[in-house]
Amino acid sequence: MTWQDQQISPDHPPVLSGKIGVLIVNLGTPEAPTAKAVKSYLKEFLSDRRVVEIPPIAWQPILRGIILNTRPKKSAAAYQKVWTDKGSPLEFITREQSEGLQARLGKHVNVGWAMRYGKPAIAAELQRLMDEGCDRILLAPLYPQYSGATTATVVDKAGEALRKMRWQPSLRTLPPYYDDPAYIEALAKDLSTQLNALDFDPEVLLLSFHGMPQRTLDLGDPYHCHCRKTARLLEEAMAPRGGMRVVTAFQSRFGKAKWLEPATDDTIEAEAKNGTKRMAVATPGFSADCLETLEEIALEGREQFESLGGERFAALSCLNTSESGMEMLEHIIRRELSGWT
Repeated sequence: MTWQDQQISPDHPPVLSGKIGVLIVNLGTPEAPTAKAVKSYLKEFLSDRRVVEIPPIAWQPILRGIILNTRPKKSAAAYQKVWTDKGSPLEFITREQSEGLQARLGKHVNVGWAMRYGKPAIAAELQRLMDEGCDRILLAPLYPQYSGATTATVVDKAGEALRKMRWQPSLRTLPPYYDDPAYIEALAKDLSTQLNALDFDPEVLLLSFHGMPQRTLDLGDPYHCHCRKTARLLEEAMAPRGGMRVVTAFQSRFGKAKWLEPATDDTIEAEAKNGTKRMAVATPGFSADCLETLEEIALEGREQFESLGGERFAALSCLNTSESGMEMLEHIIRRELSGWT
């Protein structure tokens, strides 16, 4: 059904309905690589109670009085290193993933994209899909491993939007896919292709996942276990490559609290000091390249490794819009749309 039946009430304004929508969601990005834009982004991000679980009465003075006055300039400089003519890498890759999915899923499904922090906002994109007639929507957070600070906060934000809607769409949420055979196969295929294209044979493949405070694990968040299972399944799925070792670590520590270990920077340092000369780093927890992969790993990680005696370093790309990555996204999203399409 494309238009609401007008026979019951001829005077009723025409309303689009009966369509199916998909909204893919990623973390977010500043609108520009400037201190002002970064400050606005960080204010929203670091004010999320799921991201920083310190009581606001203690955290907000620190955030507003110290962090937002010191960190934006440093972060803006980092963003400037990876910004492109298309804008933020995370933004344009997510947009291109959306466009690719639209082409694959066809005209019977409307595909949109949003950012949890920044723009386009989840609420605005849900309303846009509703306005286009999508009264059944699959919300698809592109976080393979579940965490309260990622997947859950996307669902929270969608819930806030639904509370303000008179006519709510029926909503499904894409489950975490950390151990999905399609995801593991896509990673193994794509990373093997990238490794085969290198002009050196890595001694170590470092799998670097985004870090979380140790406290989240202690409180029952499954993120650490999901990352470890992804790493184990990925290592098993990849063809043996001589004596290459696979090591797992966690990056992006922030603040003084204890975070998941081992830390990526500590691992890079230890490998270099122990004589490792050739290293490749993959970031399988990220669905698209972003500041954390392109600056923290590809630039800072390389500099650290080479300054300590490492000779060859390769930062491998995320799945992004690769054929393997898009096939995987199409597969898991078609599965979750089952019964609607």
